[in-house]
Amino acid sequence: NLRNLGLEAMEVVNLRSMLDIHQPKEGSLEPQLEAMIKLKERGLVRHIGLSNVTVKQVEDAQKLTPIACVQNMYNLANRHDDALVDKLAEQDIAYVPFFPLGGFSPLQSTQLDEIAADLQATPMQVALAWLLRRSPNILLIPGTSSPEHLQENLASARLNLSDEVMEKLNEMN
Repeated sequence: NLRNLGLEAMEVVNLRSMLDIHQPKEGSLEPQLEAMIKLKERGLVRHIGLSNVTVKQVEDAQKLTPIACVQNMYNLANRHDDALVDKLAEQDIAYVPFFPLGGFSPLQSTQLDEIAADLQATPMQVALAWLLRRSPNILLIPGTSSPEHLQENLASARLNLSDEVMEKLNEMN
């Protein structure tokens, strides 16, 4: 990757747990993490992140090295990581939700559609805006397929979700 990107070091590399490719599953990540730590010591990786991991795996990893970010599935419909998002926020560690719009099963909800219509936005813009307001440590990387879609995603950051709207969205879970 370094050669292909023309870099001397990768800023952040996430160790993705493959114990279960669909969701976090307990198990040791120590051998893989130790290999990443060696890359960091050699100056090839500046920061280490984790992906598809449990709270315990994050805690175990933090005993070995600082963790820059955690990337797990998280969105309006999948909030299994609520406590982890909050815990990482307390530690100023970034949380990067993958499939922020639902992934292969896009978010669909009559309530979400109604809120979006009231805000003159798309349901996906509301879903992204909810994530941005959910916690200050959430960093979004929503996929896009066109410049128009990129502009639509960027507009979600300008949506002002009131406390009342946030409450309605939080109840959707």
